[in-house]
Amino acid sequence: MTHVLFVVSAADHWTLNDGTLHPTGYWAEELAEPHRRFSEAGWSITIATPGGVAPTIDRGSLTPQAAGGEDRAAEIIAYLGSIGEELDAPRSIDDIDVADYDVVFYPGGHGPMEDLAVDATSGALMTEALDTDRILAVLCHAPAALLAAKRADGSWPFTGYRMTGFTNEEEVIGGLAPKAPWLVQTRLVELGADFVEAAPFTAHVEVDRNLYTGQNPASSGELAARIIAVVAARS
Repeated sequence: MTHVLFVVSAADHWTLNDGTLHPTGYWAEELAEPHRRFSEAGWSITIATPGGVAPTIDRGSLTPQAAGGEDRAAEIIAYLGSIGEELDAPRSIDDIDVADYDVVFYPGGHGPMEDLAVDATSGALMTEALDTDRILAVLCHAPAALLAAKRADGSWPFTGYRMTGFTNEEEVIGGLAPKAPWLVQTRLVELGADFVEAAPFTAHVEVDRNLYTGQNPASSGELAARIIAVVAARS
């Protein structure tokens, strides 16, 4: 059986550059759609957060406009409700052994920019997944978590890796760029990522070695499908 670990932000806000707290958390579709697909594939799923804190959903991600219509929003809400017990009692990432998992998956939302971007435990987990050839999948704003990864010599493990994530243009369109203390794309490029962007809010996935990245919520299904196909081919 394939074992997948979801590492989810425990933040319920994002601190903006004027000090105000923007309510956020994880983005509904980015957790729900991959989780559903992995579950239907028969995979064993574990959810973990910093400190084992139950993750907060970004309420904005449940609106029909954000989810892709009323019916789609209702589907996502219903699915998250069906896994409510898992979400209410996650494991702590401090207690996670990467060797127990085949896939490590990070859904986005602005939450990771608040906590996972500076979480050394998460950074070490990502580095170990990368170095042990496990599939490491990071979606939308979750590439912010890559910023916390560091080798013993201080170097960034993801230098030169081709990747994508929520783009500066998408952040501008979303209206939060002027208030953001930093932008995901800018920081990744500064560290040495080979960042590839597609048209705003279109599905886009990049794969470089065992790093799988998706640009935005619309990429959730494609990212999960690519991972499932690779795992199936290995079996």
